Amino acid sequence: MKIKLSILTLLLCCSSLVFAQVKFTASVNKNTIGTGEVLEVTFSINANADRFAPPAFAGFQVVGGPNVSNSISMVNGVTSASIAYGYDLVPTREGEITIGPATIMSGGRPYSTTPIKIKVVKGQGGQSNQQAQQQSSNGPDSRNIQKGRVTDISKSLFLRTEVDKTTAYMGQQIMMNLRLYTRVNIANGEPEKIPDLNGFYSRDIKSNNPNTQWRTEIINGVRYNVTDVKQTILFPEHEGNITIEPSIMNFIVRQQAASSSGDPFDAFFGGYEDVKYKVKSTPIVIHVKPLPQAGKPVEYTGAVGKFNIEASLDKNDVKANDAINYTIKISGTGNLKLLKPISPNFPADFEKYEPKITDTITENASGSSGNRKYTYLLIPRHQGDFTIDPIKFAYFNPATGRYVSLTTQAFHIKVAKGTGDGSNVTAFSNAGKQDVKVLSNDIRYIKTGTELNDVGSDFYGSGLYYFLLILGPAGFLGALVYGKWRDKNNADVVGLKSRKAGKVAAKHLASAKQQLNDKKAFYENLFRGLYGYLSDKLNIPYSDLNREKIAEELKARSLDESLINEMLDTLDLCEMARYAPVSGITEQQVFDKAQNMINNIENKI
Repeated sequence: MKIKLSILTLLLCCSSLVFAQVKFTASVNKNTIGTGEVLEVTFSINANADRFAPPAFAGFQVVGGPNVSNSISMVNGVTSASIAYGYDLVPTREGEITIGPATIMSGGRPYSTTPIKIKVVKGQGGQSNQQAQQQSSNGPDSRNIQKGRVTDISKSLFLRTEVDKTTAYMGQQIMMNLRLYTRVNIANGEPEKIPDLNGFYSRDIKSNNPNTQWRTEIINGVRYNVTDVKQTILFPEHEGNITIEPSIMNFIVRQQAASSSGDPFDAFFGGYEDVKYKVKSTPIVIHVKPLPQAGKPVEYTGAVGKFNIEASLDKNDVKANDAINYTIKISGTGNLKLLKPISPNFPADFEKYEPKITDTITENASGSSGNRKYTYLLIPRHQGDFTIDPIKFAYFNPATGRYVSLTTQAFHIKVAKGTGDGSNVTAFSNAGKQDVKVLSNDIRYIKTGTELNDVGSDFYGSGLYYFLLILGPAGFLGALVYGKWRDKNNADVVGLKSRKAGKVAAKHLASAKQQLNDKKAFYENLFRGLYGYLSDKLNIPYSDLNREKIAEELKARSLDESLINEMLDTLDLCEMARYAPVSGITEQQVFDKAQNMINNIENKI
């Protein structure tokens, strides 16, 4: 009995020791936060557990979570597991707020965490729960990516076209952002359609950072990874309703592959699959109001925004024909690049040139701002005292809904008598040295010292000149006559064969000559060459060729009887040598004989 009690006591002690190793804790990333800031709280247990119950989070709004993470480790053959539950909380009031205990079951025993007190102070520029939380890293935050398989991608991946105003005056700048919101892993993405923005003068904002900038934004308590796909400044070109058409993008979404067996381990080890998904933004209508007619100044030319104007002169005491630079600078925020040229009234004795326009304009998320300079090059042609009248400039301020008129100062210029006759003035200016070189140069001097040559002593008028002149037509006529002659001769097929018979026979004789050491082959080639020659020369079909026909045709062409007999004897010799030995004459003698006969026939026919 004592032994049983001892064993039971030992087991209870061991069991208590095991349970004592289980830790269930709560932790936060900070104990003091400002209103609008996000507090991260994590509940962790170092054992297998279930039936987790979070606290009520009174005084907080849950904007993220629960994000559950599991880990399994093996050390020295001992396996241990841990589970963590994370939440993102935003305080709803200032003061001290307590995060209550969370509970969980492990090994059949309940565990709870210790309450945590959080001090909430007034936010110092913190974000509200609907505002974006800037993220310094370039990549998307993995904590915002949904785990497992996403059944409805449309709620986790979408495009939004956002504008800073949907009602504007004509010419008033509007900021447009095409933003991508995602809670899924994106393997690839590319735009399919970007709206043409018809009805707007648009300027895309260029980023100096080639990497995609991601940040976190919370919408209705859900955390998204957000990036600006495109930022554009719009200036409405006409009044009325202008629609910004939807943008379309195609994505490859990578998510956990579906399990075919329903086994969770199968899904865990089953890998991933890529899913094509197309997103489309919602069109937006911009209501463009016309500029008011009431109070519109006469000098108004279409500037909308908020501007300032100033004018300057690089010198006001010059000599006649000296250059002057007169500069008008308009600076501010608005449609600077749409400003129409200003036309100041200059003294009549001033020669003026088209202004050089220099833009120093910044286009970013705040809009278009900077300045535009008009630099006029002026040249007074006569001495005297002159005045450049003030410039009147008007713009429409959409913030106040009123026109504003501005006026520059006047400039007095004293022009002294210049030097030179002023007929050939070269003007340089600091602003336009590359634009203006010579003002006038309309008199050309008479060239002297010209050398004259006699007619015919140079190439023109020489014999070579005329020879080359007629060489072309003569060559053309020669080519024309030759072509007609060649066509006529080629049309006579019989004559052509007769003329080429000698060349054909020469080929056979050359082949026979190569067979002088082979009697049979020699006589066969020689026989074929003579028969072919006579067939072409006498225009007798090969099938009709025989001794009688050959003799008849050769006689008809008035050839000598001896030559005819010699030809027939040679043919008989070749025919006989193909089947029986020949004596009394060598192959070379037969070859020379045949060659002489062909030459004689060619000379006479």
